[in-house]
Amino acid sequence: MLVRVLSTQERDFARQFAAIRERGAGASVQVETQARKIVDAVRRRGDRALVAYTRRFDGVTLSPAHLRVSDADIAAAQAAVAPAALRALRLAARRIAAFHRRQRVRSWSYRDTIGLRLGQQITPLRRVGLYVPGGHAAYPSSVLMNAIPARVAGVREVVMVSPAGRGGVNPAVLAAAAIAGIDAVYRIGGAQAVAALAYGTKTIAPVDKIVGPGNAWVQAAKKIVYGTVDIDKIAGPSEVLVIADRNADPEHVAADLLAQAEHGSGDECAVLLTPSRPLAFAVQAAIERQLQRLPRRGDIARVLRRRGALVVVRSLAEAVEVAESVAPEHLELMVARPRRWAGQIRNAGALFLGPFAPAPLGDYVAGPNHVLPTGGTARFFSPLGVYDFVKRTSVVSATRHGLRRLAPAVIGLATLEGYDAHAAAVRCRFTGGRDA
Repeated sequence: MLVRVLSTQERDFARQFAAIRERGAGASVQVETQARKIVDAVRRRGDRALVAYTRRFDGVTLSPAHLRVSDADIAAAQAAVAPAALRALRLAARRIAAFHRRQRVRSWSYRDTIGLRLGQQITPLRRVGLYVPGGHAAYPSSVLMNAIPARVAGVREVVMVSPAGRGGVNPAVLAAAAIAGIDAVYRIGGAQAVAALAYGTKTIAPVDKIVGPGNAWVQAAKKIVYGTVDIDKIAGPSEVLVIADRNADPEHVAADLLAQAEHGSGDECAVLLTPSRPLAFAVQAAIERQLQRLPRRGDIARVLRRRGALVVVRSLAEAVEVAESVAPEHLELMVARPRRWAGQIRNAGALFLGPFAPAPLGDYVAGPNHVLPTGGTARFFSPLGVYDFVKRTSVVSATRHGLRRLAPAVIGLATLEGYDAHAAAVRCRFTGGRDA
């Protein structure tokens, strides 16, 4: 059978499950070395390097004047997209914006008992760059999911880069850029596009943060430029873990596992945890049937053979324990009283509760962000959100009286650490000169 059935009671379960969950080590040394050369070339040569790499890797000859997609081209792309698809994109955009508006936070302050005014100032980033993959698939949904939270946060400028094949940037991607209110789109991709966003060229101004998915070279380049700019995260292959009880519909479970295996990197992970052995075998058979109807069945089958499993657990409580150790990107709870079990989950990028909340609902139009932590990083990372596009600045205001009350402690701690100038900066305000 295509997908293996395992049991936590098997003596060799830990080893087998570890192989399925094995995380990639990230970009290879060779990829990182090549990405660094590309990044350095763009930093030194700017637009000339962008043009050269676009011709070399994408087979497209451009001049610096044509790196930016014109407003006319974007308008033509919108006209080329089917009306039903445009309506779906606009619906998704409205729902994504509505959800993310609830994430906004405001600056705040308070006055303490000795008169200090203390607070936190919230400031949106000035300029953000969005990377959108090209190649075999188009990702207009990723445009919306990355750009709309930035807009809701108040980012002044959002620009986008996407590699253009000989047919140009995908029309649906350009339509999504227009719907999301992106300020400029550039037809470049790969590590060179990341470098341009980070360091700037004559044509492309540098940004404060780079977000969006990409291949191994893109991820390596993001890692290289981190510190010069902020990045969202180093994205890994997509994952789904389904916890299902005996009453779950095996056709639904199978469909959701297949959907996740379809993403295309070849290293996705799709796992079922269930205390029902009959359900596990029913899902196994349903996967075999449904797969035959899918255009990408060859790619999906390779994923499921490597990183797919139907695991029989002792109980739903054990299923939760296993899920917590995995910390999956997507976690579906197809169980009775899913909210009860959701309350026991700490480590998951997104929770999908009940039989009518499949992960693809969250991928497109539910509203929460589909940019989620992968590779077990849901233990400490969160979904992309408005909070990723703002800075927090501490604010301190004090009177002479307030500083005097705290001066002995400041001077004492500074002296303890051997910082005499720190102590003197407080002491001098009370031993001579004008009042602060």
